[in-house]
Amino acid sequence: MLATLALTVHSSLEAGGLTAAFSLGLADAGIRCNVLAGFHHDDLLVPAPEGDRALDVIRALRGGA
Repeated sequence: MLATLALTVHSSLEAGGLTAAFSLGLADAGIRCNVLAGFHHDDLLVPAPEGDRALDVIRALRGGA
């Protein structure tokens, strides 16, 4: 099972680094993810048991921005 985390940040295919920042933060925490990059939003798919921890990682990244 997967948990879907929707990034509510307006993103664009021309903007670089957003996907890398989230995937690197999750990788550093040992959480696997697949990224679905859309034109105006991104979704992260993570293993369901890691969903809450993945949210914590993303929130910490947001706080460091």
